[in-house]
Amino acid sequence: MFFGRKEELSALADLWGKNCSSLAVCSGRRRVGKSTLVEEFARRSGCRFIEIVGLSPDEGVDNRAQLRNFCERLSVQTGVDEEHANGWAKAFDALYAAVNEKRGKTIVFLDEISWMGAFDKTFPALLKTAWDTQFSKREKLIFVVCGSVSTWINKNILRSKAFVGRISCSLKLEEMPLSDCREFWGSAKDRRSVHEMLDLLCVTGGIPKYLTEMRPSLSADENIRKMCFTKEGYLYRDFDAIFTDVFAKTVSDKAKILACVAEEPQSVKTLAAALGCVSNGHLSDSLGELVEAGFLSVDEGLNPSSAKEAREVRYRICDNYVRFYLKFILPRKRAIERGAYKFVSMDRVPGWDSMMGLQFETLVRNNLSALLPLVGMGNTVLTSAAPYVRRGKRKGEGVQIDLLLQTRKSVCIVEIKRRKLIPASVQDDVRDKIRRLKLPRDISVRAALVYDGELAPEIEEDNYFDFLVPAERLFE
Repeated sequence: MFFGRKEELSALADLWGKNCSSLAVCSGRRRVGKSTLVEEFARRSGCRFIEIVGLSPDEGVDNRAQLRNFCERLSVQTGVDEEHANGWAKAFDALYAAVNEKRGKTIVFLDEISWMGAFDKTFPALLKTAWDTQFSKREKLIFVVCGSVSTWINKNILRSKAFVGRISCSLKLEEMPLSDCREFWGSAKDRRSVHEMLDLLCVTGGIPKYLTEMRPSLSADENIRKMCFTKEGYLYRDFDAIFTDVFAKTVSDKAKILACVAEEPQSVKTLAAALGCVSNGHLSDSLGELVEAGFLSVDEGLNPSSAKEAREVRYRICDNYVRFYLKFILPRKRAIERGAYKFVSMDRVPGWDSMMGLQFETLVRNNLSALLPLVGMGNTVLTSAAPYVRRGKRKGEGVQIDLLLQTRKSVCIVEIKRRKLIPASVQDDVRDKIRRLKLPRDISVRAALVYDGELAPEIEEDNYFDFLVPAERLFE
């Protein structure tokens, strides 16, 4: 199955219009579909395709193993003699010889390049030299490098002075939008309620691999139980796998940070206090790596009262699966191992509704591009779009807003709710938040309610909200 990614496919296809070769970089979270995107692009291009994947950094894997795998895969796909190179310069020479043997459109795809070059510090420099002296001179060649270890990609390629001016296309894949996620239900998509789809998506987010593991014939409840609450389940096991793959030796440090942020967004200062460590460059670097990996986001929106940057930025989990694992699967691991959830309905698990409400908020924020037109801001230049929190010194002074959209002349307070019945009191809550914001007089204020559930009759009757956005609109 392949859905969406039209902009990314178009960006890659545009490279064929050049008269020279192109170097492209594709990065993003594990399981987000990077390899699948490049493979689909090659399929649609109908050209020669050479794909070599770096070996996972398991025990026993070293530079010699990576080189041997490189040469073996090259031989299998091109028919060249399998001659094991003693270094990456020779390996790239062999690849270029195979590429240059035939004319016509060719795509070379080095996947998991961060694993491939993990054991040789000269790897990036040798790749750059091979590109400059050989591959860049070949017409109708698209050379794609891809990896899940974003810090390696950024340091050694995207932000490296050696590759300045050489990268024709850089793609960072994000989660799939809800409109494309719906397609994973196949022919059953029109027979499933939005509410049921959201149950599953609140756990998986828009991660394609997780959605392919779902069985459309089963209910969301049963899919979640099988994938998350059985010891054989894919999502029960995947957290450890993706963290080992991406962070290797620093897994435990990163997991501790995420565990602290799972409860609520944290600043560097409060996070350091919670971890019992010093607020220094090491902690900031770890947070930056988690952001680059796609697990954390930074709430660095403007202060609506002053239109200046917030004094203290906060880090929050932006990955639905990661938060769900930390808050709902990990604390129940022993019970899951005993098979205690074999016959349990998910909505009977304590804290389920509040957890799904929190997950729904993240899902809405991650689909901001679909939301903006629905709140009258589709063609508006935003100065800030982020959750907003201000701690008050006294009771009644603090304010917390699910999503605050700001322009130079207006703000839009977005309240996000997922309940069986959305009470009329939500209007009073938003009124109070607007009062506490203490905005300048020349700033217009609008209010929007994004919801999944049934609205109390008074909400539509009172006509308080400027925009009422039912969740199904986000799937359009």
